Amino acid sequence: MLTVLSCIAVAHDLRYVALAALICVMGSVLSMRLFARVRRSEGSRRLLWLFLASLVAGSAIWTTHFSAMLGYVVPFERTFEPVLTLLSLVMVMTSSAAGFFIAARTASSYLIEIGGLIFGLGIAAMHYTGMAAFQVPGIIEWNSGYIVASILLGGAFGALAMNRICRPVTRFCRYGASVAMIFAIVSMHFTGMTAITIIPGRMTELAGQVLPDGFMLAAVVGITLLILATVGSAYAIDVDSSNEASATLQRLALYDALTGLPNRTHAERHLSDLIAANTQTSARVAVLAIDLEQYRNVNGAHGQDTGDALLRHLGSKLRENLQGDEFIARVSGDEFVAMKPNVFGRSEATRFAERLHLAIIGPHRIADRNITLGSGIGIALSPDNGIHPQVLFTRAELAAEQAKTLGSNQICRYSEGMDEDNRNRAVLSIDLRSAIEGNQLEIYYQPQNDTKSREIVGFEALVRWNHPTLGTISPGVFIPIAERTGLILDIGDHVLRQACRDAASWPARYRVAVNVAPYQLTQADLPAKVAEVLAETGLDPSRLEIELTESGLIEDQPRALATMTGLKALGVTVAMDDFGTGYSSLSLLQNFPFDKIKIDRSFIQSVADKPQSAAIVRATLLIADSLNIPVLAEGVETEEQLRFLREEGCPTVQGFLFGRPMPLASAQVLMLRDGLHLAAIAGVINDEKLKDRATGT
Repeated sequence: MLTVLSCIAVAHDLRYVALAALICVMGSVLSMRLFARVRRSEGSRRLLWLFLASLVAGSAIWTTHFSAMLGYVVPFERTFEPVLTLLSLVMVMTSSAAGFFIAARTASSYLIEIGGLIFGLGIAAMHYTGMAAFQVPGIIEWNSGYIVASILLGGAFGALAMNRICRPVTRFCRYGASVAMIFAIVSMHFTGMTAITIIPGRMTELAGQVLPDGFMLAAVVGITLLILATVGSAYAIDVDSSNEASATLQRLALYDALTGLPNRTHAERHLSDLIAANTQTSARVAVLAIDLEQYRNVNGAHGQDTGDALLRHLGSKLRENLQGDEFIARVSGDEFVAMKPNVFGRSEATRFAERLHLAIIGPHRIADRNITLGSGIGIALSPDNGIHPQVLFTRAELAAEQAKTLGSNQICRYSEGMDEDNRNRAVLSIDLRSAIEGNQLEIYYQPQNDTKSREIVGFEALVRWNHPTLGTISPGVFIPIAERTGLILDIGDHVLRQACRDAASWPARYRVAVNVAPYQLTQADLPAKVAEVLAETGLDPSRLEIELTESGLIEDQPRALATMTGLKALGVTVAMDDFGTGYSSLSLLQNFPFDKIKIDRSFIQSVADKPQSAAIVRATLLIADSLNIPVLAEGVETEEQLRFLREEGCPTVQGFLFGRPMPLASAQVLMLRDGLHLAAIAGVINDEKLKDRATGT
């Protein structure tokens, strides 16, 4: 070892050694990085990286050797035979390619170390071929022990370099591979140089060296540095491209492509971090599930492009309304999740929800039209309602579902029991899909009566679900499920068709009223579908009344007006249902040509107790009279309510006072009795007993 060190310190010009060391380090680091690319590539790309790795490794090893040889101090002239010198360069590039190729062919076998051994032995072969080109006026004697040692060192460190780069234990192993390659080059070269002893003597005069050492060194090192710089630049470009691709994939994996907001995966990670960081026992993390209302109607009415534009706009609005460390993500088509850490009072979470709700409702200016939305927002708190992201998301979503059942634009906090309710709704949602085909949906009819004569003028068709195991299920339970799942279209078509079929068999003086859900109103083919049903059932269009609610009209008034115009062109009557419960009822009366107004039951039931309700009903009747629009009052249950409406001039009513919703057979009996009553009054019935029964006397 001391002999080798003495060879370096005494027998070499340290300036040349330093330059050789620089080339050796740069080349080794880049070679191992390139070889790593070889292992990760396939096909022609692997061959290209193999060529570049071999070019860099070979040129670096050869330049290190040649620089050190130029710095080898001898007391006489020396020269390098050009053919053998170039052959040594070709040999080391070829052996490097062979070693890299073999080591890269496997993931775990001993071919890795065998490839490294070939690589290290290639360094030795290059060295001794280069030494054969080293000509001096004397005799070179070789120490076989140092020769063997140098070959063993080159092979061993070459195998170690491949072992570290191919079998990494830590992220520092790639640097260990570069160090091993440096040792393979340096230990092999200087041990090999220690093996020689030059004995001056008489021999053929050497051909003079064409170029000075300094010029040769500059040329060789310059070319090698150019190679390293070129290949290194290509490697850096590839790394940058890979990083950009990785960043793009990372963004695609964690962000919603449409809105640019974080997605569900990102939201789960963020919530995990918030929960882990929430070390204050009195602080909570609020999780909000936001379910948009009417978004499906926007898609149905205006198309997917408008719906996408609305979501992008809404994403920006929600992001702008965040404060401090608040967070929001889009987790599905029309669902968002928001989070707020460091919540110390439940009212803070509610205020956060209200702020986001105001950003949601709009109106939003999209494609030259104003679009308004609603939202059902559910709130879950950690640790109160759970400490796992999935549990908190699920419970916030359950609260949002509950909020939607309470009405439009509601905010609801999670409470115990919602999990069971959700399971029940899920079961009902599955069963509802087969309810239509299984004839489980039955149409009930509630009579509508003349206020003065009390005669029946028509019936409203109301759907009931006769579940095979649960019995009769209220529309208030299954209609919201149908609206969320899209089954409302099938149910609506079924009710319309069956009601028209039943009404076609009634006496011509009776009309039938059918409700149309907001989502049905967004379908452009609704007038055509109604025309088809009328033609199929033979019902006179003037006997069909379509009832529309305010929520189905305000989302897209131009389309709603076009649909209403199409229905009226068929001769169908169009009524505004639940008048007075919305904030734009008067505006709708101004913009839409309704044939009837139905006053909501909430006003009728309190006309005797609340002067405000009585005043609203009077005002509605005055407005309708001035617009020449008939009125029907819903929810009439007492004679007192009927008397009030009769005195105020309301022409028709509907409610439990005259009959609850009933099956078709019961409605037919009621119509028969009503017909007998009319016949008795007209004197058509001569039998006195039958007349008394018909008139109720």
